[in-house]
Amino acid sequence: MLNPVSILVVTVLSGLMAAAVLGSLLPAAIPGLGLWIGANVLAMVSMLLYATQGHASPLLSILTANQLLAVSLLLVLEGCHRFMGRGTHPVDGYVGAVAVFAGIVYWTFVKPDFDARVAVVSAFHGYLYASLAWMMLRRRPSDRPAYGYYFVAVTALLLCVGHLARGMLYGTGQLTQTSLLQVTPVNIAFMGIGILALPCVSIGMVMLAHDRLAQRLERLANVDDLTGAWGRRAFLLKAQTMLDMSARSGTPVALAIIDIDRFKLINDTCGHATGDSVLTHFASFVEGQLRAGDVFGRLGGEEFGVLCPRTTVSEAAAMLERLRQQLAERGGPALPGVSKYTFSVGVDQHRLGEPLSALMARADAALYAAKASGRDRVMRAL
Repeated sequence: MLNPVSILVVTVLSGLMAAAVLGSLLPAAIPGLGLWIGANVLAMVSMLLYATQGHASPLLSILTANQLLAVSLLLVLEGCHRFMGRGTHPVDGYVGAVAVFAGIVYWTFVKPDFDARVAVVSAFHGYLYASLAWMMLRRRPSDRPAYGYYFVAVTALLLCVGHLARGMLYGTGQLTQTSLLQVTPVNIAFMGIGILALPCVSIGMVMLAHDRLAQRLERLANVDDLTGAWGRRAFLLKAQTMLDMSARSGTPVALAIIDIDRFKLINDTCGHATGDSVLTHFASFVEGQLRAGDVFGRLGGEEFGVLCPRTTVSEAAAMLERLRQQLAERGGPALPGVSKYTFSVGVDQHRLGEPLSALMARADAALYAAKASGRDRVMRAL
């Protein structure tokens, strides 16, 4: 039969592997990752201290071991708070840890009672795992794959049930024992379940970290680094999706192609750094004025595109004319040599059954007509 010491040793080894995998992701600077690694380290130290029961002082093998394990779970929660960008902290968990510490001290040194100690520690761990599951389900980003978040949530829920069942059985006197390392079938069974806690939670953290890396890669591939607008590839994909939805619903879609006037002259006379500032100012200005649902992207250089769902060409032209007038009134960024800048627009509406390329060609032709007519204007395709 397995014995508790061997189970604790296996748990430590699995924790070492998990910490090594998480550590390999440190250069990515993922929020919360350092806390997850720290949680693994504290959990491993806790397991080693548990294994010394009967040989080391209860201060180390019981009190310190229990507190380190509790803190390791709190670090997992704290790391998840940071990972999800929450400014709050699991204050209730820290308060609970203090209460559990007091309980362990009382039932270890004042009135020794192993069963009571197991009940309070198991109840606290069950609460922490329930909090972790709730966070994963409630705070999961809707735009990210759900698998990793659900894996952590289900794992935490199963561990919560296991801890609560253990606490209830010992707390009600249905199970009794005198030490953690006592070899009984039930104790081995509970510890066998517990052996899965550290590696399973760590696997979940690795899944979350890899999802964050994937999100960053997707952003690099789809978002223009300078302006924050959608890149050309992502913009065209969104445009095709929007046209497909328009064809099914019968609602209009308008496309505008925008070009900053005399941008090459700005670069040549004021420098590329100033040109970049004009691009970022323009992108920020346009995105701040567009409606919810409109899609804004950088097609290349100083050329941008705007997709307007449920919008006719007349409505889109009027909206862009308002943008043009607002920029003229506000002026450009406060940069040496650039007091103001203007832009030209070509706009048209999608026609049923035509490909995206045809719509873009007409809007582009309208843009060139606007430039040929003197720039700083909005023109509809003929």
